[in-house]
Amino acid sequence: MAGIYFHIPFCKQACHYCDFHFSTNQEKKGEMVGALVRELELQKSYLAGETIETVYFGGGTPSLLSVVEIETLLEAVAKTYSLAPTGEITLEANPDDLHAEKLVDLRAAGVNRLSIGIQSFDDRVLHFLHRAHSASAAQQCLEQARAAGFDNISLDLIYAIPGQPVETWRENIRRALSFAPEHISSYSLTIEEKTAFGKWAATGKLKAVEDDLAAAQLEMLVEMLDVAGYEQYEVSNFARPGYYSRHNSSYWQQKKYLGIGPSAHSYDGQSRQYNVANNHVYLRGLQEDKIPFTHEALTPEDVINEYLLTTLRTSWGADLRKLRQELQYDLQALHGPYLNTLFAESLAIVSGDTLQLTRRGKMLADKIAADLFATK
Repeated sequence: MAGIYFHIPFCKQACHYCDFHFSTNQEKKGEMVGALVRELELQKSYLAGETIETVYFGGGTPSLLSVVEIETLLEAVAKTYSLAPTGEITLEANPDDLHAEKLVDLRAAGVNRLSIGIQSFDDRVLHFLHRAHSASAAQQCLEQARAAGFDNISLDLIYAIPGQPVETWRENIRRALSFAPEHISSYSLTIEEKTAFGKWAATGKLKAVEDDLAAAQLEMLVEMLDVAGYEQYEVSNFARPGYYSRHNSSYWQQKKYLGIGPSAHSYDGQSRQYNVANNHVYLRGLQEDKIPFTHEALTPEDVINEYLLTTLRTSWGADLRKLRQELQYDLQALHGPYLNTLFAESLAIVSGDTLQLTRRGKMLADKIAADLFATK
């Protein structure tokens, strides 16, 4: 089983925190869809022999596409690859792009999972983040999505926002839970250099939230969602039983995937490739049936380190037997004293042949993984 990711590189406006690749000029949107179809055809052999289990429309803002454009891309997938009849087809969406009729049409087109970028249910916070929707639009979108028949909905929320009172964050979580979504993804606000927030931070206009406060807000989220019946199956992802994101889980399980579109990444088990993050260069290349990308062969150390970095963020943890037998990396022999420290501090446990981080440990997942990395 494998996945396909489409990067739709267009947005209505630039959120102050986002450093993903996108353009606010939608003039080439139709041409871009044609180029995505062509790249898919040119990449027909990349996942040869694999059944496509998941299709994910990310970006950018994929919900800017018309239903017809989404149908065109899904038809191209079905024509090029074998698509599993029970496949998960996710569309990332902003509330302001969705209305009752479009939601019904999306469901009929085959989209069976929505990932909605709510970010906050507070209008002041939305304005600060430079989001295009309001809190009332978010509520209406969620209600209409249910009415349209969507029974697999994920919400995105952001915490550690400068100036946001703790009680506002608590109320955001309460509001999210009131809609009973199947899945919630929540991320700490990161101030990236090339964003509006990055420029403000450089001039002293904005100061990032202290790590302790960010950790406290994450802990609040974990506790409230746990009480509500959600499992933290990855550091930033929570789901009701049976509703893990199959597509994102495939990344953490090292499954193969093909990325289509400017800035999209692909992985075939031995190497990665990265499409150029430039719409003009990408379109020009596809006009000549050439895909402008950079190829990276993975070293044995790269494979080990990526495995540790991804699996230790999840509830299923790292398979010590796989590390020993398949990757020739005996974690317990090489890092025994450090692992014992993690156990003593209740940051990790070993269950059978699986190393898992505790709830407290997940707060430090990236650091712990880095401490266990293989070196050349």
